[in-house]
Amino acid sequence: MPINQPSGQIKLTNVSMVRLKKNKKRFEVACYQNKVQDYRKGIEKDLDEVLQIHQIFMNVSKGLVASKEDLQTCFGTNDVDLIIKEILNKGEIQLSEKERQLMLNKINNEMLTIISTKCINPKSKKRYPPTMIHKALNELKFSPVVNKPAKLQALEAIKLLISSQIIPIVRAKMKIKIVLNQEAQGSGDSTELVEKITKFFIKPVIVEEPIWTCTGLIDPVSYRDLVSICNGNGTIQVLDMAVIDDSN
Repeated sequence: MPINQPSGQIKLTNVSMVRLKKNKKRFEVACYQNKVQDYRKGIEKDLDEVLQIHQIFMNVSKGLVASKEDLQTCFGTNDVDLIIKEILNKGEIQLSEKERQLMLNKINNEMLTIISTKCINPKSKKRYPPTMIHKALNELKFSPVVNKPAKLQALEAIKLLISSQIIPIVRAKMKIKIVLNQEAQGSGDSTELVEKITKFFIKPVIVEEPIWTCTGLIDPVSYRDLVSICNGNGTIQVLDMAVIDDSN
């Protein structure tokens, strides 16, 4: 098969490849690395801003463009944009060693900042600086990876830190407000519903008239349970994602 775009004629700078294997064949697109991250976060939607060249390759470095037959066989379509989107969303970013280290440093800093914001020392009621969290994670041999969002890795690290207690650490409390709707408040099950809600709160402030509301601190792990309870019965509003509880 003739090569549509010989490698000697492709002028790509600051290139990163995204690679996806499909039906034992390798497909690649040439991208700007930072734009790939923006695309995956939904910040960048224009493919021409993400791609260095609007083509699908079997091998970018050799300039070997994928044939229509291979695209149809492996993806079930010849729509180049649809296939590029699948590669960008599902493929593995190929980074140089320098790019990989820069990305790891960025993800690590984001992760440590998130953990520092969301967690406290239960004894001092103070947040840990990122440097101390970094040291604790090193002792636990927890290292960030490139292909996973910093927030998700931060939540995994928090679970590990809390379970190990290599340093005294707990999640900071979340401050929320729940307002029951009139139908739920007037139903025969309202007492049971109120009990279900209030058991998750730490020293809640409750107002019963004219509409039942409850404001206070909860453990963040309880948030999903409360969302499920409030579904169809009322609204839940997050007032503060991480509050230090000084009441004790």
